[in-house]
Amino acid sequence: MKQFLQLVSIGIVSGAVLALLLFGVWVVTGNEAYVLLYNVDYFPIIHVFSDVAWFGIVFHFVFCIASVLGLFYLLKFFKWQYNMWPYVVVYTAGSGVLYFLTLLTDRPPAADDGMAWLYWTGSHLIYGVLVASLVIRYVDRGRV
Repeated sequence: MKQFLQLVSIGIVSGAVLALLLFGVWVVTGNEAYVLLYNVDYFPIIHVFSDVAWFGIVFHFVFCIASVLGLFYLLKFFKWQYNMWPYVVVYTAGSGVLYFLTLLTDRPPAADDGMAWLYWTGSHLIYGVLVASLVIRYVDRGRV
């Protein structure tokens, strides 16, 4: 249970940092990659909540927590859960591909916005480094 709660905390902290990074990009550059973080237009059933601001924020944090938990326990199967590179590769490559879900919505950013893709993917690279660093430093290595 301790390890689970540590991972949930890492998901929350890292999700907040990711949101702040992309918000900072928006404030400084005006680039709308930030919008994609909370967009649920392309999800069946939950897309009906796409105009409810708090829903997108909650979705973002639930997804961050679930991804940290899921990836940690998947990597644990290979005994890679305390290595940095799998987190960085999965979050960076995964976000680079998932960016193109923007094709399924009318909301920004545009799928052909190269700078938005770079900001989005670069922010997720930082997210991957942060998640891995926190896991390596803080997650209990004892038995679950």
